[in-house]
Amino acid sequence: MKSEDTPFEGGPMDGRVLPVLLGITGHPPKTYRIPLPAPDGGRPTVLVYRRVPRGTGRRWKYAYDPTGEHGGRRMRWPWSTSRHAQG
Repeated sequence: MKSEDTPFEGGPMDGRVLPVLLGITGHPPKTYRIPLPAPDGGRPTVLVYRRVPRGTGRRWKYAYDPTGEHGGRRMRWPWSTSRHAQG
């Protein structure tokens, strides 16, 4: 599999460059999640980074998303019904 050294901007990973696996389209994933274990053994904290253009060309970087909310589109299958139509 191919990987690309991708910089991270903002948050705890600011300034780091990690090799990120590329998908079949040659792009890194739109969202990169990094789980951090809790010191007391509880639920891990998940850092969320979103892929943004780095400049010209096909280069990308990841920007920290402090809200960590699911952004963007969900995959929708043609045979699935919407929640609102099930009523």
